[in-house]
Amino acid sequence: MKQFAVIGCGRFGSSVAKTLYNEGHDVLVIDKDPVIVQEIADQVTHAVQVDTIDESALTSLGLTNFDVVIVSIGADIQASILTTLICKEIGVKRIIAKAQTEIHGRLLNKVGADSVVFPERDMGVRVAHNLVSPSILDHIELSPDYSIVEISVLDEWEGKSLLDLRLPSKYGVNILAIKHKNGINISPNADYKIAQGDILVVIGNNKDLSKFEKRI
Repeated sequence: MKQFAVIGCGRFGSSVAKTLYNEGHDVLVIDKDPVIVQEIADQVTHAVQVDTIDESALTSLGLTNFDVVIVSIGADIQASILTTLICKEIGVKRIIAKAQTEIHGRLLNKVGADSVVFPERDMGVRVAHNLVSPSILDHIELSPDYSIVEISVLDEWEGKSLLDLRLPSKYGVNILAIKHKNGINISPNADYKIAQGDILVVIGNNKDLSKFEKRI
């Protein structure tokens, strides 16, 4: 179980926070709007009302103890930048920041964001799954019940066949394709041998995929 803090709870921030919490992780939500805090309080571990550009207030929350802090402040670019800077200065381990524009993103990088995401390109759910499991390269929701994920192969999978992995029987997920250095193999045979650098494209029920992601 990891600990995440989400600062700013608009559509993007709330999506990240709820997904991480539903995956079984501790999630602290921080927002200056008391109405937003009250609305999401029952859907995360903790929710607090704080002015995010108040350094002493952020420090008091113990953010340095969290694995990742996601700064997802919306239209207030100045608050986004200052909050990211404060998180960096107080020693937060890893900072993920949401940017509105390319220039905003570059500024966030300069003040200490470890990585920057753009809502137009990176949905909150996709980012959350990537944070939970570094092996998950992409996560695309097809419907409320089914998704497709791209997975970088684990070291212990190399040299084994798809039959050896038994992903359908063990986890309830199915392999649509395998991306490799020479291209892509659609509907690979069960005797396909996994090689270093391969990427599995897997489809499954969201509940089964969630269990699968936690095991890798």
